[in-house]
Amino acid sequence: MASLTFLLPVFACVSNLFLVYASDPSPLQDFCVADLKNKVIVNGFVCKDPNYVRAVDFFFDGLRQPGNTNNQVGSDVTPASVLQFPGLNTLGISMVRIDYAPGGQNPPHTHPRATEILIVIEGKLLVGFVTSNPNNTLFSVILEKGDVFVFPKGLIHFQQNIGKGPALAIAALSSQNPGVITIANAVFGATPPIPDFILARAFMLGKKLVDDLQAKFLDGKY
Repeated sequence: MASLTFLLPVFACVSNLFLVYASDPSPLQDFCVADLKNKVIVNGFVCKDPNYVRAVDFFFDGLRQPGNTNNQVGSDVTPASVLQFPGLNTLGISMVRIDYAPGGQNPPHTHPRATEILIVIEGKLLVGFVTSNPNNTLFSVILEKGDVFVFPKGLIHFQQNIGKGPALAIAALSSQNPGVITIANAVFGATPPIPDFILARAFMLGKKLVDDLQAKFLDGKY
């Protein structure tokens, strides 16, 4: 029993180490601008030769213009991840601009590699996230201009414009390439499709309704 008591602090330290490193790797140099054309596959992107790095590699103007919200969900997400902004490579951060039409939503989704912090620039948003099994607790609030909300890494979350006019939000994410899984698209629009009998049982729906939903997502009509 005495030896077990002695080992408990060691287990705690090891657990903390795993927590510390459960994110994008820390950079080992001042910068590592992504060479997006390099064919070598690594965890992230190969560094561009520093001799060819320029100030423009650390600049991105893609968030200036509003996104096109004329779509089924009434929102548009403009990313500034390493794929658009090579200077972010190894820095463990990225951003998005989210435009919402009146009544528009950013549907339930997750970021498998990042926590997200969002600030409302204009409008009023209903936002929320759901905790993991078994509780599946919803935490939801209404945000107004200047308000900030955080969505923990990997949890399903959403935003809905409940104001009378368009809304705009900016979000920062704790990964250079956070990824996004939109729940409805992934479930009903997978290619090849998830078998309808799997989804029918999981969602307690009839197979015909599942087939109809899959047809809408696979045809790009939803």
